[in-house]
Amino acid sequence: MTTLSSAAQALDDRPEAVPSGVAVEVHDLEKRYGDLEAVRGVSFSVRTGELFGFLGPNGAGKTTTIHMLCTLLEPSDGRATVAGHDVVHASSDVRRSIGLVFQDPTVDEYLTAEQNLRFHAEAYGMPRAEREPRMEELLRLVELWDRRKARVRTFSGGMKRRLEIARGLLHRPKVLFLDEPTLGLDPQTRRRVWEHVHELRRREALTIFLTTHYMDEAEHCDRIAIIDHGRIVALDTPAALKDQVGGDVVTLTTPETEAAQESLRELWKLESKLEGGAITFNVRGGERFLPELVSKLPQRLESVGLRRPTLDDVFLTITGRAIRDEEAGDLDQMRSRRRRMRR
Repeated sequence: MTTLSSAAQALDDRPEAVPSGVAVEVHDLEKRYGDLEAVRGVSFSVRTGELFGFLGPNGAGKTTTIHMLCTLLEPSDGRATVAGHDVVHASSDVRRSIGLVFQDPTVDEYLTAEQNLRFHAEAYGMPRAEREPRMEELLRLVELWDRRKARVRTFSGGMKRRLEIARGLLHRPKVLFLDEPTLGLDPQTRRRVWEHVHELRRREALTIFLTTHYMDEAEHCDRIAIIDHGRIVALDTPAALKDQVGGDVVTLTTPETEAAQESLRELWKLESKLEGGAITFNVRGGERFLPELVSKLPQRLESVGLRRPTLDDVFLTITGRAIRDEEAGDLDQMRSRRRRMRR
């Protein structure tokens, strides 16, 4: 079985995996609900064969954007094409060209796995001669062939998600949209789903458009667009985005916090911030800098840490807050809305 690391390495070893051509093109796309601007003038393109990530907290506009691209919502303004078809004026052609995996399960739990796929094949008008071989191919690929005659209500969350991925690929789409495909799954199941996604991409030569708020999932992408409050605030490869952070991340603790921050400014012209009682700053060549820091900083050090920048650091640098803080805020708002609805 293909492992996550080997699948990722296989992608890294295949520079030809992103051929020329554009699968998704978006110009000044907007979606408004009265005074609320859910998506604000978004523009980007996705190359054919690319694994493109839309990264941002809940409520940032990820799902609204993907719903417009999949013709489930009509844009308030702007223009978008998917597989060369306009999402407003050629919506039927768009739907035939795409596969969808939503956040919430949409398979019929009272049907078996193969019945769900047959229903999908019928809806898309697949020739009968192609249906059964294609169903077997995909069910074997997502390791559900032995459970093809079992009712979906007996499946685990991860099995349902794998079945949805197989269903989304049944009619051989040109673009597969994955909207938070591992939301609510445990880490082990998330890893297995990603193993299948990498294998599917390799076999099917797919363009994949992914929305997620998981930083580790975004690392798999060829390029990432970071969306915040309905606007794209950054778009580049994961490595290039992390380079924007400005070097390695150094964290230190000392009983003389303010004095240590002043010393960092005076001695090395380094600006720092406080996070959970620790001083954090960025510096290039962190491994070479640490000995100098320990020997020259006048204040007493209690601990020193060094790590490479992550996409969480990128989000923090660009927006001024961590994505997990946004998640907590969204959760509080959801709970507040539920309390109001009960009254």
